[in-house]
Amino acid sequence: MLPRIIIVLAIVIGISLLSFFRVYEQERVIKFQLGKIVRADYEPGLHFKIPFFQNIRRYDVRLQTLDAEPQRFLTGEKKDVIVDSFVRWKIKDIVKFYTATGGDPRRAGLLLYQKINDSLRNEFSKRSVKEVVSGERGAIMNIVTKTADERGEELGMEIVDVRLKRIDLPAEVSQNVYDRMRSERARVAREIRARGEKEAITIKADADKSRTVIGAEAYRDAEILRGEGDAVATEVYAAAFSKDEEFYDFYRSLNAYRSSFRGRDDVFLLDPKSEFFKYFGSPSVQ
Repeated sequence: MLPRIIIVLAIVIGISLLSFFRVYEQERVIKFQLGKIVRADYEPGLHFKIPFFQNIRRYDVRLQTLDAEPQRFLTGEKKDVIVDSFVRWKIKDIVKFYTATGGDPRRAGLLLYQKINDSLRNEFSKRSVKEVVSGERGAIMNIVTKTADERGEELGMEIVDVRLKRIDLPAEVSQNVYDRMRSERARVAREIRARGEKEAITIKADADKSRTVIGAEAYRDAEILRGEGDAVATEVYAAAFSKDEEFYDFYRSLNAYRSSFRGRDDVFLLDPKSEFFKYFGSPSVQ
């Protein structure tokens, strides 16, 4: 008797466990009966279902991030760019979400990103690389976000944010761009260097010209001063000569002797009666 009671009690407990389910704050639950949706508006708490005839599926309604693989788009200049983007979304209508995607979040992300990529491809094809990188990036995101909202509404999803993380050129294009930038910088450097050399030559020429002019002016002034000094000396000599011509003549002769006989071996072959030796023979004036 006791084993039967235990078996019955176990069956009742098992059925009870299969009959109740708990809904948490961060999730939504759909109840199915023989494959058809019968209810999807459960509040958080404990709820009842008929075992074996009814089953439930749970979905997380918290914010989720969908980060897709970078995609290659063609700009209006026919240049390829690599675009890396992401979407933040959450389930808004659980029944519509299940009906449109089969309740598969990965399939939902794929359907959503197909629409976003189509919108990005269309907008990029209208603009240049410069516009998509900086000038009109905000306008592009507004258009893409609006498209994502419309697609999200169809899928029972709420699109919270759509962002472009990075816009890059393909590796082969980037290398060409870097090479052109390097060539341009080298050209600018050569121009600056050439201007510097030209200015250096001009400054040096001006300096040489100034040096020549200053030297010439200094030489001119020196010659003028020397001439003035010679004139004054000549006047002094003339004044002294006029006061005592004989002494002046004697003084000049002594200077001539001193200049002529600088060494002990200096020899002059002259007539002793010549004018040059007149003061050697007699101190008196001849």
